[in-house]
Amino acid sequence: MPLGPSPAERLNRARADLRMGVPVVLRSQEGAALVVAAEELDADRLGRMRAMGPLTLALTARRAETLKARAYDDDLARVVVPDDAGLAWVQAMADPADDLTSPMKGPFVSLREGPADLHRAAIALAKSARLLPAALLVPVPEPGKLAEAEGLTLLDVAEAEAGALDAPVLHPVAHARVPMAAAEAGRLHIFRPEDGGEEHYAVEVGRPDRDKPVLARIHSACFTGDVLGSLKCDCGAQLAAALKQMAAEGSGILLYLNQEGRGIGLANKMRAYSLQDQGFDTVEANHRLGFEDDERDFRIGAAILKKMGFSSVRLLTNNPQKMAMMEAQGVKVAERVPLKVGRTRHNEGYLATKARKSGHLL
Repeated sequence: MPLGPSPAERLNRARADLRMGVPVVLRSQEGAALVVAAEELDADRLGRMRAMGPLTLALTARRAETLKARAYDDDLARVVVPDDAGLAWVQAMADPADDLTSPMKGPFVSLREGPADLHRAAIALAKSARLLPAALLVPVPEPGKLAEAEGLTLLDVAEAEAGALDAPVLHPVAHARVPMAAAEAGRLHIFRPEDGGEEHYAVEVGRPDRDKPVLARIHSACFTGDVLGSLKCDCGAQLAAALKQMAAEGSGILLYLNQEGRGIGLANKMRAYSLQDQGFDTVEANHRLGFEDDERDFRIGAAILKKMGFSSVRLLTNNPQKMAMMEAQGVKVAERVPLKVGRTRHNEGYLATKARKSGHLL
């Protein structure tokens, strides 16, 4: 076995590099590019990349729509960076914080010829690193030589795309008894993704029968709601109610998935909150940031359930997408158990948007 990193390990290294502002080298059959996340770019690296060749900024079609930039590649736009554009221009293109005060950032020139695979992989990497989905690229003729000379991570596009599309492989790490206020008979199981991503948790209440549909809740982490008791969402109330119902029935499984803010991360969630304060609803805010309505991967929940020996659930949810994903991953949903709690005057608009735009059964 070689001592060097596997494709999954290179992928995680590339994510960590982008989060620190360190460029990575992406390579495909069509060419190669030096890539840096727009939000972590600094003036020095911008200048060095500009000296290497023409710069393009990869943006999702959602962000491009807000900026009125042409997305000729359907899901993304490859915007030509003007010669006189500085760091502030690049970061304003990525971050919508000042869109209302400076709405006219164009006109823009978008590339429409040539492959977009490097740009697409760059955006996928930025998303998986919980960064704004915008990346600066410059073509490089000898990717291996550059990566070796500068000590940069070299990643094939196929590896980056596989990391974005494939369900993560999870391994159980540890478990132990954890008496809880809601249920004294509790056990916490920790699962770690093979690609080095965030760990996910399963709370086992009582001793659920593996031969019967288990009362289950797939709960996405919500620091603001679960920990701070935020009134802007219903997450904290749903978490408490789910555990209480499992305790009342004597058994259940609560999956706590680290997919904060519908999978965009806490920092981007706070950016979305700021946009909501400007008058946009939760879906519109996500789109202005460059994300889809919901970036979560519920396949993780199905994988954990199967690893724990469950094949059928009574799912505590108001979200039909969770039910569909469970069924698609081979976990039968024997019953949907509604979970309608936590409505406040602060989140009435949020809940209405979830029902109107995301199909939640509220």
